[in-house]
Amino acid sequence: MPTNSSLNNEIREMLMDCGLFLALTPADFSAAAGYFSISHVDKGDAVFNEGDAGTFMCILHSGTVSVQKLNGEGRQVETALLRSGRAFGEMAVLDGERRSATCIAASPCSLLNLGKDSLDKMLNEAPKVAAKIIRAIAVAMSKRLRMMDGQVLAQHE
Repeated sequence: MPTNSSLNNEIREMLMDCGLFLALTPADFSAAAGYFSISHVDKGDAVFNEGDAGTFMCILHSGTVSVQKLNGEGRQVETALLRSGRAFGEMAVLDGERRSATCIAASPCSLLNLGKDSLDKMLNEAPKVAAKIIRAIAVAMSKRLRMMDGQVLAQHE
């Protein structure tokens, strides 16, 4: 069983690796590490399902995750394949709504998880770090939305 400080060091290294949090300082990474946890998901296992309560978000450290939604006929359709460094599940954590898609490990995955409770705790205990993390997540979501808008426009041309 790893000690708490070696686990925090591993989480800190994984956070620094993902590229999502470029605005964070080394001290920020150390402070944030205590609020995240690591999980491993086997290929084919669901990380979460569409309609579930959104109690945590993930950052994909290694592996690939298939994002799937139910289509009009009630079949699962893959809408995206996520690779390492990508955050997912963050919408439900930020807005409190249910999961908008199912995420399934397309290969064995190593994930960093941030629970809604942990994010709330970080907002109280380390608000500047929490703000940088939330901002980085918002920027990533904004980029994805702009990209999707461009794809929708291209389909109508």
